[in-house]
Amino acid sequence: MTRHTTRALLGGGAMLVTATLGLTACGSGFSGGDDTASGEFTSSDDALTILIGSSGEAETAAVEDAVAAWSAESGVDAKVQVANDLPQQLSQGFAAGTPADLFYLATEALAGYAGNGSLKAYGDQLENKDDFYPSLVQNFTYDDEFYCAPKDFSTLQLIINKGLWDAAGLTDADIPTTWDELATVAATLTKDGVTGLSFGPEYQRIGAFMAQAGGKLVSENGTEAVADSAENVEALTFVQEQLAAGTFAYASDLGAGWGGEALGKQLSAMTIEGNWITGAMTNDFPEVDYTVAELPAGPEGKGTMQFTNCWGMAADSPNQKAALDLVEYLTSAEQQLAFSEAFGPMPSVESAADDWTAANPELSAFLAGADYAQGVPTNDGVTAVISDFNAQLEGLKTGDPQQILDTVQGNLEAVVG
Repeated sequence: MTRHTTRALLGGGAMLVTATLGLTACGSGFSGGDDTASGEFTSSDDALTILIGSSGEAETAAVEDAVAAWSAESGVDAKVQVANDLPQQLSQGFAAGTPADLFYLATEALAGYAGNGSLKAYGDQLENKDDFYPSLVQNFTYDDEFYCAPKDFSTLQLIINKGLWDAAGLTDADIPTTWDELATVAATLTKDGVTGLSFGPEYQRIGAFMAQAGGKLVSENGTEAVADSAENVEALTFVQEQLAAGTFAYASDLGAGWGGEALGKQLSAMTIEGNWITGAMTNDFPEVDYTVAELPAGPEGKGTMQFTNCWGMAADSPNQKAALDLVEYLTSAEQQLAFSEAFGPMPSVESAADDWTAANPELSAFLAGADYAQGVPTNDGVTAVISDFNAQLEGLKTGDPQQILDTVQGNLEAVVG
């Protein structure tokens, strides 16, 4: 997943809420519902349409080239369409009864589209189904069915401005491995108008601390809201204390649009971001030297968040057999490594891990996070809950962590129940 795609996914709360709330109206009356349950696949001579949300020319060209290569090999015509607003255009396609055959699908959109019969559940039919990271498979499992192949993924880790780190007299031995050590180095780095650590005022960043404390929003099986746990209170309290001390800060409070900008402009010495930051640093801040380390462990050990999209398949697609073959081609280790080289995402299959790490040793911390990463809940309606949670987190510095989480708990219970 690239910087632009992920920031749109995580930052466009209103857009995603609108798309999510519209799901229940978009899937009624589709003929593909029975096929989805039976596991049968449609077949025809129809061309395939692939709808993507692209981070830029590099991603668009890479996907177009890969689809063209598959098309030439398979003999099936296929065309890539780049969406200006993926959630909206995907919703409109379903509403009109003319969805793309394949499309980028975010985790938070899965339950709504799966629940109304818009999607084909094809995951268990993939020849490479056992190669995907288990946590990614879980992200796209609904009602015990593996719906769609994760196309790539990213995790959050600690990105350090090397120049500011060295200037503060810190070395590799000082890279924090615990919360206490993180607080200490953040305090050391906070001087001369620079804040030690910055990140976005949102669950999609602060949730990493919750995971490190052993907390989450929804239980592992997705059936119980657990937002108001003592573990989550401990995580928010730790972040609050550092915000109050001035050693942590929200990127927006530093005058930056996101953590990568705060790091690049040297408004903060460290940030918490995903591997999409690499493109931004190369393009926007090429003079800034940085290093990537795993986030420090919390009271319950290592923890981070992961973000991913899958290749969704329309239940109404008239050529699902060809679509399945194309997905297997696009998610092969070889093709995912080619995508990674072209525009930066991490492969979603374990068989590509060694090659990816060898090609990107300086980014290996991101891939290490796959072993302990926590995904965003996928319950239908959770996007609106998280949007409200983010609004409350903006006031965490002077707020009441328990009260904030109690509100989230109540909102989640309405969704999960």
